[in-house]
Amino acid sequence: MGSLILCHKKKAKHPYEIARVHKRIYTIEELCYYLCNNLYLIDYTIMNEQLCRWIAEELELEDLAENLMDLIKNNSSVEQFVLDVLNDARIYTQVELAHIQNVLEKLRNQKEVERQKFKADCLMESGELESAILVYMSIVNGERDPSVDKRFYGRVYACLAATYGRAFLYEESAKMYEKAYKICEDNSMLEGYLYACYRYLPADEYQKMVMENNILLDVDNKLNQKIAERKKQVSILPSRKLLEEWKREYRRG
Repeated sequence: MGSLILCHKKKAKHPYEIARVHKRIYTIEELCYYLCNNLYLIDYTIMNEQLCRWIAEELELEDLAENLMDLIKNNSSVEQFVLDVLNDARIYTQVELAHIQNVLEKLRNQKEVERQKFKADCLMESGELESAILVYMSIVNGERDPSVDKRFYGRVYACLAATYGRAFLYEESAKMYEKAYKICEDNSMLEGYLYACYRYLPADEYQKMVMENNILLDVDNKLNQKIAERKKQVSILPSRKLLEEWKREYRRG
């Protein structure tokens, strides 16, 4: 059973607007939700006196506002600013706060393009596939950052390919895996490429493609072995009917 979370009663009469995303915030919970779900957007712009005054005047959280003002005056980190807001709200467990801190520390030294990839990864993991595809596309089609290793862009193509695959757009997925492989030359990416090709190509075309390339043939054999192993594992799992029988027997016992 989850723990009970008591929300703060105070709701602002005048919202705080986060200009970067044109979002209006009315409560401390909404502020925390925004911060936790947009960690990749967190930068020095969130750490400002206007937000501190809003917290003090509209939410009547004077102690928190004073603490945040001290952080600004002492040139503390943005990460500490965010963590102090989340700690004061008392709606997150210590485990959750530790995870958030780890993410913030990871993002702290990342370049803007790396932050964008993190954003797209989060969108993909949460099932927002269309949004994730748009962000990945903006990275690979945008101006390249010369300070970033070229393999980074190969990994972005691979993530884009995986996202297309989740959306059942297998032809697009195969094309992106092919671009990823050309950059990274990582054979593990060929598994995704072959699976996508298998799903959209006619069987004879797929077989012809594989048989004409020794590398693809080897990867295809390994992929078939993995699929066979997974089928074997699934086959030994108890059926739904058997599980229901076990449940009834357990309840009677």
